[in-house]
Amino acid sequence: MTQITQPAPEGSAATAPALLSLHGVQKHFGDLHVLRDIELEVTAGEVVVVLGPSGSGKSTLCRTINRLETIDEGEIRIDGELLPTSGPGLARLRSEVGMVFQSFNLFAHKSVLDNVTVAPIKVKKVPRAQAEREGRELLERVGVADQADKLPAQLSGGQQQRVAIARSLAMKPKVMLFDEPTSALDPEMINEVITVMTDLAKSGMTMVVVTHEMGFARRTADRVVFMDAGRIVEIQPPEQFFTAPRSERAQDFLSKILDH
Repeated sequence: MTQITQPAPEGSAATAPALLSLHGVQKHFGDLHVLRDIELEVTAGEVVVVLGPSGSGKSTLCRTINRLETIDEGEIRIDGELLPTSGPGLARLRSEVGMVFQSFNLFAHKSVLDNVTVAPIKVKKVPRAQAEREGRELLERVGVADQADKLPAQLSGGQQQRVAIARSLAMKPKVMLFDEPTSALDPEMINEVITVMTDLAKSGMTMVVVTHEMGFARRTADRVVFMDAGRIVEIQPPEQFFTAPRSERAQDFLSKILDH
């Protein structure tokens, strides 16, 4: 299958220098070739939504960006700097890339506020008073300020995921990665997390979002990346992707997704 890249319109965000770039990225799990010749650039303030069937490589793509998964070939750059493979340089660059997972991964024995402040205090050496002040502001921003002193188990799934978003924002990242952030939530809790993500996008945060939430993709994405079998099949603005996808594979995918 041939990889299709869609040139950005004149004057669009994608004509600016890339904040995040992946070139020639290859990844294998044993004999399984999960990422094939990945070429992708994301500019500052851009929201890129990655869609595709299960097993297409979406989550693996997301996890390679902060080296949670290593790559076999190619390069990944953040703000022009090559992503290191290990050591202090990797830790520093990781602090500039926030990630929100399917599961919330909060510290069960720490309060909500402590979950948000622990990394700025330990990693960035932010004074505790400042970290707590900024942490409370972030909890207010995601709508759970009144939960600051509770333990994660006392919160709903949607509230926990909003805390996880606040925790990532506390490190003041250059880019935010979301790997199926609503997939573990009950249906009634999905919207509250999508609302926070939409507000974050409107604020100018650079975002790469792996999701099955088609409404979010249509309303919020600057570009949609469609993957299948480890390849990027096409990249389109959402209005074009959802109304006139170029590839037969995307047409088939949408016909199944949008009919349900």
